Amino acid sequence: MTDRAELGRFLRARREALRPADVGLVPGGRRRTPGLRREEVAMLASMSTDYYERLEQARGVNPSETLLAALARALRLSTDERDHLYAVAGYQPPQGLSHDGYADPGLMHILDSLKDTPAQIVDGLGTVVIQNPMAIALLGPLVDRPGHEDNGAWLWFMRPALRGVYAEEEHEAIGRTIVADLRASVFRHGHHPCGQALVDELCNGSKEFAALWDLGEVATVRSTRKSVLHPQAGRLDLQCDVVLSPVTSKRLFLYRPQPGTETAERLEFLRVLGTQSFAS
Repeated sequence: MTDRAELGRFLRARREALRPADVGLVPGGRRRTPGLRREEVAMLASMSTDYYERLEQARGVNPSETLLAALARALRLSTDERDHLYAVAGYQPPQGLSHDGYADPGLMHILDSLKDTPAQIVDGLGTVVIQNPMAIALLGPLVDRPGHEDNGAWLWFMRPALRGVYAEEEHEAIGRTIVADLRASVFRHGHHPCGQALVDELCNGSKEFAALWDLGEVATVRSTRKSVLHPQAGRLDLQCDVVLSPVTSKRLFLYRPQPGTETAERLEFLRVLGTQSFAS
């Protein structure tokens, strides 16, 4: 059962403890009260200001787990604070490989600072939790899509037509890397049900995945080269580096230009272009 009074008090306290710079926002003009504005938290959590106000004011709202995860990210909650948020809202805190949509403040701070570098935070199963604007411009929007459509492994093997964003000569290596990394994550967490369910779906839906899974290869991704073929920016030769959070096992993937290529200039063009190429 939701403790609406405590939920409202807790959200208000955490909002008032933050400053715009803490969450990657420009401070703007003078503020009458400390902390973030309600509309800023609502924007960061992708919800309406009215809904967020009702949460703070304990006015008959029962938030979902997805919404709680978005609030935890927006307010840069620690794992203890996130667990408290779930508890007062009447939920068990996420465990293991569960796709909880949460990213801890350390990774979020790095993501906020990467204005000119594509970067995204991914969970242990390869599901994209949050992207910065440059990552959206580079790879398209991948967050909060239905089913497993925000999961890199699922998209690679169940929607192979989407592989065209990467250079064809790299496809085989990318597929093997994805499967080896997924195996490492699934077994590292004690064969967690969420991981096994994803593997079962991929084995049943993709003969290619099943064959690679049977190879038994295990390798955690730490750094890898990728060539992205962008419809406007052209070929971008990138080094994908991984920053791991030891607290949550979430990973920050950042894409930096390969030295000696024209990728740095093309990323600057992509920054100016923004996400308009993905507008509907």
